[in-house]
Amino acid sequence: QVQLVESGGGLVQAGGSLRLSCAASGRTLNNYVMGWFRQAPGKERVFVATISRSGESTYYSDSAKGRFTISRDNAKNTVYLHMNSLEPEDTAVYYCAASRVYMIVSVKDDYEYWGQGTQVTVSS
Repeated sequence: QVQLVESGGGLVQAGGSLRLSCAASGRTLNNYVMGWFRQAPGKERVFVATISRSGESTYYSDSAKGRFTISRDNAKNTVYLHMNSLEPEDTAVYYCAASRVYMIVSVKDDYEYWGQGTQVTVSS
């Protein structure tokens, strides 16, 4: 089993940037496909980005494409989400998740382990 802890959220103005981190413990991270999801108030949790076990493959939601970058450092057991050109619509709690599947996936039901989330608020 793997435990995930997100950090790096906060308040930022529109157009700004943030880097979220997800630190894993309990198992080495290279055993998992990793993903980032977000949940805005009153809305469902939705997919943002995913990265393969090796880090060679990534996939993004349409809203994240071109602005966000997911990366991982398996030696540090950490996954990152670099977010640029942030918009008020990006305001949400961001969750890191781990999946034991072998291919990158964007469906939240394919992820077995979740962190507690980190709040990102983008002001206009």
